[in-house]
Amino acid sequence: MIEYLVPFFIAIVILTLTPGLDTALIIRTATIENKQRALQAALGINLGCIIWGMLVAFGIATILQQSITAFTILKFCGAAYLAWIGLKLILHPQHKFEIKTDTNFNQNHVPNWFIRGLFGNLLNPKIGVFYISFLPQFVPTHTQHPSLWIMFLVFFHVIIGFLWCNILIFSSTKLSHIFKNQNVVKNMDRITGIVFLGFAFKLLLSKR
Repeated sequence: MIEYLVPFFIAIVILTLTPGLDTALIIRTATIENKQRALQAALGINLGCIIWGMLVAFGIATILQQSITAFTILKFCGAAYLAWIGLKLILHPQHKFEIKTDTNFNQNHVPNWFIRGLFGNLLNPKIGVFYISFLPQFVPTHTQHPSLWIMFLVFFHVIIGFLWCNILIFSSTKLSHIFKNQNVVKNMDRITGIVFLGFAFKLLLSKR
């Protein structure tokens, strides 16, 4: 387990810390509205990850168990996707991280931030594609229950993600200033890109 969990932990921490749409939503809600609504959004986002994980886990489990050809196709497609994202992050990193605010925000009409976080995640197919590309390479070849193992990795990711969301919420003012630093954002993107390329190569070498 250690052989699979340690590299997964390192990769998922780096990816979680990299600012993206979820980070923007959390910081925006915490700074413009309040921490309680930001927490609701965080719960919705992480529930979306669990649902995506369930969809991927039980579909991928069938592929891993029954078809060498399908596994090989999935492996090369996943590696190509990770490599493309990695190169994109390295060659064209973000120059700024914008946290959009609503200048006409009406306190009398408050959206359900749990639903907004949930559907913002579920309607982003990149989450599913990422899970399909990323998680199978951390499934031990000897396991008889790959779907359960993938769900374990997803819950591991959700725990780390939820902890990071709480750090963002309760340190939103300071972290929003950090993320506005161009060098910080560019370097985080490049580090993430290197991680993606490394795991794309690792996925190519993996065997069923």
